[in-house]
Amino acid sequence: MKTTIDLPDDIFVKAKLLAAERRTTLRDIMIQALQTFTRIPAAADEKKRKTNMKRLLKAMQAANTEPMVPLKRKEIYDR
Repeated sequence: MKTTIDLPDDIFVKAKLLAAERRTTLRDIMIQALQTFTRIPAAADEKKRKTNMKRLLKAMQAANTEPMVPLKRKEIYDR
């Protein structure tokens, strides 16, 4: 899709230089930038993701597990 974007001159120059340094096009730089920007979750989404992850990990934990306790040397050899 073609579109027209009005960019500040300094940002345009930086993007154009970056494209030249990477030996790619300004179009590819803009696509990469927009892909990166749209991948970053908002703060609320990040909080929701962390909450969901904690719930998932808790649900995956076996009911019969006990927390790990370091054994002393004597306990290791007695077993």
